[in-house]
Amino acid sequence: MPSLITRVKSKLFIHSSRKSLHALDGAYASLLHGAGFDFEDLRKYEYGDQVRDIDWRATARMGTPLVKRHRATRMHTILFAVDTGRSMGALAHDERPKKELAILATGVLGVLTLRHGDDFTVVYGDASGARRLAPARSEGALEHALRTIDSAIDESTAPSDRDTLLSFITRTISRRMIVVIVTDEAPVTAETERMLRRLRVQHDVVWLTIRDADVVLDHAASGIRTDVDTMWDVPDFVQGDADIVRELTAQSEADAARLADVLTRLEISHGVLDGQDDAVTQLLQLLNRRSHARL
Repeated sequence: MPSLITRVKSKLFIHSSRKSLHALDGAYASLLHGAGFDFEDLRKYEYGDQVRDIDWRATARMGTPLVKRHRATRMHTILFAVDTGRSMGALAHDERPKKELAILATGVLGVLTLRHGDDFTVVYGDASGARRLAPARSEGALEHALRTIDSAIDESTAPSDRDTLLSFITRTISRRMIVVIVTDEAPVTAETERMLRRLRVQHDVVWLTIRDADVVLDHAASGIRTDVDTMWDVPDFVQGDADIVRELTAQSEADAARLADVLTRLEISHGVLDGQDDAVTQLLQLLNRRSHARL
């Protein structure tokens, strides 16, 4: 199997300009907003730097914008909580596998974690249970983690159950971490909200939703779509039915609004990933929103 981390890096560079790569690298610091930092040195302002980091006195003295660089006074651990249940074997909104988008998102943030000298760990699972990989800080370990996620989704015969992941983290991990939840659009339940409330007390939380493919398309199509949980085939004659599309869209929007409301009330940073081509940009937007929310 080709290296997954190499694939992640290639997509990171293909779909990002040098400026946006720098911006994404800089925005990673927003994950660590609660950390202590020591001043290290000054450098020229670059696209993507936060205005709050500009040293105005040095800028006035040198006649060019300069920003302060800081060194984290302690290391951090990013915990990726990845849903690997049966539903993650379906298609994302870009009509490509949700699994690949989950691996891309975890890989991009994992690469940034390593670049900043931080540890990462992975909790993954489905309704049958959750499992955890030991904390690590190497590309080899990240490759192993991505392959584990890949295999777990392929081999899963149990439904997705994000509450199992959240419960596992709250019960077994006491040290404060930055928890990045990677899951799909399944509606949040009262239990999900209860578990998130507990999780939010212990950890800093980020939620990434992988948007599902449309069950019924807004145009006629001859291909058969199958629900991965029920294995029920969606009849081809409903594709392009405006009334059905309108009803499903309204339900999807209502579920998304409820999720956004829950996460906003709990002050959990959240973003939606539509597909692989836009994933890096959407991650950057999420990190920037998180940073600006704490200015």
